[in-house]
Amino acid sequence: MTHNPDLGALFGAAGTSTFLGLEACTDLSALTAPIALIGAPCATPYRAVGAYCRNAPDALRQATAALTANIDRYDFDSGGPVFPDAGRRAVDCGNLPFDEADAAGNREAIRQAVARVVARGAVPVLLGGDDSIPIPMIQALGEAPGNKRYTILQIDAHIDWRDKHMDERLGLSSTMRRASEMPHIERIVQVGARGIGSAAAEDYEAARAWGVTFVPARQLHREGVEAALAAIPQGSEIIICIDADALDPSIVPGVIARSFGGLSYDQTVDLIRGAAQRGRIAAMDFVEFMPERDIDGMGALAVARVITTALGVLARQAD
Repeated sequence: MTHNPDLGALFGAAGTSTFLGLEACTDLSALTAPIALIGAPCATPYRAVGAYCRNAPDALRQATAALTANIDRYDFDSGGPVFPDAGRRAVDCGNLPFDEADAAGNREAIRQAVARVVARGAVPVLLGGDDSIPIPMIQALGEAPGNKRYTILQIDAHIDWRDKHMDERLGLSSTMRRASEMPHIERIVQVGARGIGSAAAEDYEAARAWGVTFVPARQLHREGVEAALAAIPQGSEIIICIDADALDPSIVPGVIARSFGGLSYDQTVDLIRGAAQRGRIAAMDFVEFMPERDIDGMGALAVARVITTALGVLARQAD
């Protein structure tokens, strides 16, 4: 065989420009779906690397192409179809525009998009892009009516508590530090840290002093996901931030900083399911997938599968 066969055709699938072949919704003011996927290729890039995850949203969409004909089939990871009824289906709102030279403009585009989705009563699910994207997403939730306070469940190999890097305070190494400074964030649970990251000892100590609950990867492997979920009070409003490098590189090689000892697919989705049982998931982001470092599309498929299962969880939670 001299070419790669289209295996999706075996299942009746066709090409897609949206995640799972979902309906597109390019006008957020007309949004009626309960879940909105938004591609955010870039927020605040460091000068040294630029928008290095810019191609991730489209790569993740393409990874679902083979499943587009089967979206209504029984999904064993969801205990039924991903979307239990047509009224609970997500929509794909496409990619936000970005400019590597205009980080402030990128952040404002993300903040406004999330604010519009929340105003329509929907859950925003951001497909990144680098890990600075959650900062304006989290900011937008604090500006919504209701004065809600939130618990962040961060699933990541790194803790992202640097105050500044390369003279930038809003970059990917500072995401949780900036979140901790927002008055509507009352709790942060960080899961999956391992190896040598960008954080200095004083960054870790600052996080502990603030009150972060850390569940490193080794602890999670020993004690199970309940070690993290127990830190989330019942009835919480929850923001879930997932960095692709939280998963082991044997599953997701397409990341900038591969680190062995990471989470499995089941551990990752069990954290999402468990969080939904503790409270309401108000927003999610999936960042730091780098398709140029992937191997045969394996990582894209794994991350897309986590997203798909997360959509099934969101479709089953109460409004």
